[in-house]
Amino acid sequence: MLGAAVEAWTPAGAQEATRTRWVAYAETLKPRLNETLQSPLAVVKPISDPSRYLRWRMDVEAHGSDLPKRLLRKGDQFILDFGGHRTGHFGFKLVGEGSSIDAPVRLKVTFGEVPGDVAEPLYPYKGSLSSSWLPEEIITIDFLPQTVRMPRRYAFRFVKVEVLDTSPNFGVRFFDTHAIALTSASSQPAPLAISTPEWIRRVDEVSIATLRDCMQTTFEDGPRRDQRLWIGDLRLQARASYVTMPNHDLVKRCLYLFAGLPRESDGFLPACVFEKPAPSTTETFILDYAALYGSIVLDYLQASNDLAAAKELWPVAYRQIELLLKMVDDQGLFQAPKGYWAFIDWNMSLDRSASMQGVIIYSGRRLCELAQLTGNSEQVKPLSRRLDEMTAAAHQHYYNTAKGVCVSGAKQQISWASQAWLTLAGCLSREEAAGALRRAVIEDKTSTQPTTAYLYHHVVEAMVVCGMRQQALELIKSYWGRMVDDGADTFWEAFDPNDSTFSPYGDVHINSFCHAWSCTPTYFFRALHLLDT
Repeated sequence: MLGAAVEAWTPAGAQEATRTRWVAYAETLKPRLNETLQSPLAVVKPISDPSRYLRWRMDVEAHGSDLPKRLLRKGDQFILDFGGHRTGHFGFKLVGEGSSIDAPVRLKVTFGEVPGDVAEPLYPYKGSLSSSWLPEEIITIDFLPQTVRMPRRYAFRFVKVEVLDTSPNFGVRFFDTHAIALTSASSQPAPLAISTPEWIRRVDEVSIATLRDCMQTTFEDGPRRDQRLWIGDLRLQARASYVTMPNHDLVKRCLYLFAGLPRESDGFLPACVFEKPAPSTTETFILDYAALYGSIVLDYLQASNDLAAAKELWPVAYRQIELLLKMVDDQGLFQAPKGYWAFIDWNMSLDRSASMQGVIIYSGRRLCELAQLTGNSEQVKPLSRRLDEMTAAAHQHYYNTAKGVCVSGAKQQISWASQAWLTLAGCLSREEAAGALRRAVIEDKTSTQPTTAYLYHHVVEAMVVCGMRQQALELIKSYWGRMVDDGADTFWEAFDPNDSTFSPYGDVHINSFCHAWSCTPTYFFRALHLLDT
């Protein structure tokens, strides 16, 4: 019954018109970005410091307002510290001083989220992603004096400016150096109670700063690199925003962008969407991301009470689970086809079989909740029965009774991901889930661990679900709290406490140090009240 609709899918006609309308509607929801002018706090100098996780400390050379006192010539440079992360533009007024302003001024400007970005050479670059993402520019200014606002947007705390050339006859002074911070967040959440432990308040502040700087005209994954909308990031950002800086129209815009840009052949949603020059998508499809679309719609409905939008988006949400259930075998086990990407986390050694089973069941259950609220309960009755079969199959196939943990794959891998997603999917009893998480996450130091906050989020959430609130809080402290201790102004895309140069892409300088999927401790504190352990 579920499969019949898959075979009946037709991409043309009314569906195409509807998708075009949805994208157009999403464009009407594009927010105005708020601009905040900020002056640098200091001129700083990087000092190599192996005792620090980020490998460098920044020593203050002068107050930021003292920069105009310096006359700079070819080969001179300076680094500004704005005191915290922002997404936005950089501007300054450049004045020449000398016997003759007889040549252009050529500058190299490098933007840094962390000290290593401006203290270490970016080349030779060894990463797998395009080097065009590296945050540097060479600009030429023909006539002085001139006020400059660099047109590209950057994510930065530090700005390094090198004078590549002038002429022997003049030098330059920089006046009115400033950042123009951009965000679509229009409010500041109330701080946590003064009695809240300092480490929690600090983690909360950094979480909110991360979310703020990723809230642009969509919920971006990272303002430094990619700068696009991803389903997985959106789900976590939206949850954090509902309890801090709510912007329901921004969530709605993102949901309609995805709904209007499916794969034409079958309606499967792309993992990410580009906004510019016009909304478009790529050939990137992630199984677990598509599954979670309905969960985002449900969260949005519960936060906004926008039943009309939820009803309109219902067919898109249902279609994702409908397609994914075609990948479930006769035993009730999800089998990812060759060539499809199941993400879960960036740990490439992770066996994803058990966790994908959990994602599909979890997403299906959430879809059934959405059906009840949108008047589609009859449509999901066959789905509900299939999910029951998958749940029983997951327990039988993946839960090792003797070991008291979930295992995955031919090698019976024990991972944090398997325990988390099968717990969230309701495949284990509360006691089994708590025992599995305790053994795999807390006790077993050889289990396969996350490399990103995306999976850490789901482990923490699973702990809360099965009553391990104190352990969940301790995990937040050991991961996000450790990031703060190690110098995070905003939370990072990937974090290995034992290796500050770890990168999923082969070069730490391409990493994002303000990344959307890392912003969720504030959600745990404010929505799940993980302060009361």
